Amino acid sequence: MLAGSSATVGVDEAGRGSLAGPVVAAAYQFHKSGVELEGLDDSKKLSRKKREGLFERLTDGEMGRWAVGEASLKEIEEHNILVASQMAMARALKGLGDVTGVILVDGLPAKHLGKEHVAVVGGDGICPSIAAASVVAKVSRDRTLLQFGQLYPMYGFSKNCGYGTAEHLQALRVHGPCPLHRRSFLPLGSTTMSRMEK
Repeated sequence: MLAGSSATVGVDEAGRGSLAGPVVAAAYQFHKSGVELEGLDDSKKLSRKKREGLFERLTDGEMGRWAVGEASLKEIEEHNILVASQMAMARALKGLGDVTGVILVDGLPAKHLGKEHVAVVGGDGICPSIAAASVVAKVSRDRTLLQFGQLYPMYGFSKNCGYGTAEHLQALRVHGPCPLHRRSFLPLGSTTMSRMEK
């Protein structure tokens, strides 16, 4: 991946396809241009151990500045995941404070972002600032799901981070959803839905 640039602010989200919990976004800007961080890539391509290591480097204050924003389960259900994801991105940018560089957003244009930006399809794999935001958002959300896993251990949130793994889907069949599950996302039938209404 090319070296990071202080002229850009990368924005990305994590948890868009999860069945449970909030969607989390991060904004990241390197302090200096030309800085390279070995192993930095799209967070989805990295192991948890590598993501954690990169997260510590990216957030120690030496490489750049960063902020995280999220949209709640309620907001996801009231609007939709696309709008909620962009709400989380807007909050991350607001948390970053004054933005002096070009805002790069992973994926398609984000009309609910509230700021001019450049959309980069696959940006988390080619733009260092977006990749950095991808890692920060992913690790931040994973840590939230680890806490949820202590409350509801039967769903395996500590391993699946809310995504629809076979084990997670089986747990939903057995136990029904918990208050952290996104009702509109559940891929199961009337048995699960009837449990939810009780």
